[in-house]
Amino acid sequence: MRLKWRISLVIAMAVLTALVSGCGLRKVKDINVVSCGAKYVVPTSSRSVEAILLLELDNPAMAFTVSDVDGLVYYKGRELGTFTAGELPVQARSVQVYELPCTAKLSDGVSLLDLLVIGAKGSLDGITVDVNLDVKLKKINKRLSFKDIDISQFSMK
Repeated sequence: MRLKWRISLVIAMAVLTALVSGCGLRKVKDINVVSCGAKYVVPTSSRSVEAILLLELDNPAMAFTVSDVDGLVYYKGRELGTFTAGELPVQARSVQVYELPCTAKLSDGVSLLDLLVIGAKGSLDGITVDVNLDVKLKKINKRLSFKDIDISQFSMK
């Protein structure tokens, strides 16, 4: 179960990184991740999980919506798996907990044992993500891509 939470947190951090980095808002630097966790994590096969992530965001900027989130997770340059996430409408000037549905799948050549070894280290060091997402701000839609985002730069509560 601990490994499933780590996978969910990596996905959450990837999405949050994209949120904080991606929106071309003046106050985007002030968007703060207050906390994150998982409402639930359900294995759908031996190689995939579905989860509802709980993300508490402090957004002093305008409202925006993030959708069509997908990406790759790496450990020390080796691809571990892919993830997708649902739509996340973020309210303007609010502190709110959001539920974000997501799915993660292991890449070919990666085993559950590989993840257990990484998870046993108890650290997010070496984990990076590539993220693609759509951001909608009023009537403007923009596809954004981010490469090599270091997940260890984020602290968890």
